[in-house]
Amino acid sequence: MRVYFDNAATTPIHPEVFEAMKPYLLEKYGNPSSTHSHGREVRSDIEKARKSVAKLLNAHPSEIFFTSSGTEADNTILQGILETTGIRHIITSPIEHHAVLHTAEHLEKTGKVSLSMVKLDGKGGIDYGHLEELLQNSGPSLVTLMHGNNEIGNLTDLKRVGELCEKHQAFFHTDAVQTVGHYAHDVKEMKIHALAASAHKFNGPKGAGLMYISKEFKVPSLIHGGKQERGMRGGTENVVNIIGLTKALELANEHRAQREAHIRSLKTYLIEQLQERFEGVRFNGMSADPDNSLYTVLNVCLPTHENSGMVLFKLDLAGISASGGSACSSGAVTASHVLKAIDADTSKASVRFSFGKQNSKEEIDFMLEKLSEILESETAVS
Repeated sequence: MRVYFDNAATTPIHPEVFEAMKPYLLEKYGNPSSTHSHGREVRSDIEKARKSVAKLLNAHPSEIFFTSSGTEADNTILQGILETTGIRHIITSPIEHHAVLHTAEHLEKTGKVSLSMVKLDGKGGIDYGHLEELLQNSGPSLVTLMHGNNEIGNLTDLKRVGELCEKHQAFFHTDAVQTVGHYAHDVKEMKIHALAASAHKFNGPKGAGLMYISKEFKVPSLIHGGKQERGMRGGTENVVNIIGLTKALELANEHRAQREAHIRSLKTYLIEQLQERFEGVRFNGMSADPDNSLYTVLNVCLPTHENSGMVLFKLDLAGISASGGSACSSGAVTASHVLKAIDADTSKASVRFSFGKQNSKEEIDFMLEKLSEILESETAVS
């Protein structure tokens, strides 16, 4: 048996998404910038897709832009909004995805902004009191806090942050890559000014992202060239991926309640079984808290054993794909910046199991059997 528990890294493409994309590879190949019928047909389909995405986020179509990834969306928003608003202060957290964290650090290093880190509690939760203190004392600010953490699953209360930002006239951006397609988003109700998402996190194609930017703000292009995406992103649109992203998001929202119930049951079952089978098992961050974490992610700190660093490798040999953290940091020899930021015990093996609609209880049982064999084969360390 081969088991895939790394859905936070990427999800398998939905068969209906693949079918929706096929005509744009074989038949509808016109350039959407062309004025002839082939081009006009494709242009019309892109704008229909934009309207569909906008409706699902409660945005206006003019506020939706298609990108190559969530990373590109984050970079465009963070760098662009500083250029047009005159904001010179960023507030973020030490557990953000590197698409945000590295961008903010680069902007600070080049002297374009000052950078403040909001305090976290022992499990990585946002200290909202400290956030308000920073907003009160720092002047015009850009707040960028992710909705769901990709490693430990912590959820941020976007509505609460949005209200604080509105109160202090700050710009609010959220990386919602792990939550769009899994949770309902109303950007107006949540008072979000900008949002980034990525299709391959909700059973769409890789290389397709989107950004929402409130029409109150004008953000310059990060990629210069043609006038595509209303001047926001030069280059011929990746039509097939735009269609795939839109179909995937439509399907995700249509079946969200059913899928969430299924995945929550799997996560609950795994938590119970781990606690029953392995003495001393712990859960990093708030990943085991059903109300404050992604229902798709569980980050497990395993009991200490010799060669703990081999657990992921041995799981892979047993046919089980899981992760130690962000797939964007694969190959790294240092501990996760997220686990470091919450003072997790990085001397022990931590494994992130992330679930999709295709996973089953039988797969969890298979994984637990293999994990037991791996840990029992090691010499326990007191």
